[in-house]
Amino acid sequence: MALDFDTKFEPAYGEAVEVAPGVARITVNNPSAFTFHGTNSYLVGRDTLAVIDPGPQDEAHLAALLKAINGRPVSHIFVSHTHVDHSPLARRLAQDTGATVLAEGPHRPARPLRIGEINPLDASGDTDFLPDMPLPDDALTQGDGWALRTLHTPGHTANHVVFALEGTGIVFSADHVMAWSTSIVAPPDGAMSDYMASLDRLLQREDRVFLPGHGGAVTHPSSFMRGLKAHRKMRERAIVERLRNGDRTIAEMVAAIYRDTDPRLYGAAGLSVLAHLEDLASRGVVTAEGEPSIDGVFFLA
Repeated sequence: MALDFDTKFEPAYGEAVEVAPGVARITVNNPSAFTFHGTNSYLVGRDTLAVIDPGPQDEAHLAALLKAINGRPVSHIFVSHTHVDHSPLARRLAQDTGATVLAEGPHRPARPLRIGEINPLDASGDTDFLPDMPLPDDALTQGDGWALRTLHTPGHTANHVVFALEGTGIVFSADHVMAWSTSIVAPPDGAMSDYMASLDRLLQREDRVFLPGHGGAVTHPSSFMRGLKAHRKMRERAIVERLRNGDRTIAEMVAAIYRDTDPRLYGAAGLSVLAHLEDLASRGVVTAEGEPSIDGVFFLA
């Protein structure tokens, strides 16, 4: 199944853009190869509000959020996961509004670090973050005219969740499903087996639109997620084929598989290949000299 990305998006920095009844999006001016045009924060409700993913420590974005809130009470601040473009502003916004901060839990890797292993994504993790209230899977949080259901979707990070706006068919999909690009799944922060299982979980639902953490809406989420699954399976087959052709290192595989990709993303591509190799190793398809690692040597089993 072809995966058709939608890169049309107007960030309207600093402005609240209504994207659904009672839902406004405000995009941080933090564009990059990994954040697209920037991180999306969402306001939910009309009288007493919830904020989803307040974003990075950014004074202009804090001012934009407070302008859009416009003096209305904020009861809850929801955080989808603890990367530094999503969660750090939560505590300051809570201090300004008195809201309760909710998330799955603190930042942690998807698996323990191996002896001598360095986490290349340390700088992207908000390790200072602690929620006021942890959100168990399937928790329903009710506010003033809205209710958000938390669905645990590990993969991009171990503590990644999405939020379903009950009764609307809207899911705030954060970095798990985005219209503009695939999600980065990079060990040890993330795990490919978790990511694929989380896709399967969301495919069991019948939601009508996803509002992601970067870029515009995913308007046909079921077909798009089937495309994401097919894309990952295609990448897995490409890795197996490179091993069959004699490649033994991740650098060799990246050079062949991602030859048309922006070289700035080769580091992330290598971690994605590692995520696939870890999954393949757990299923007995691939072996490695020692534990699978970014500098490891790999073979077909």
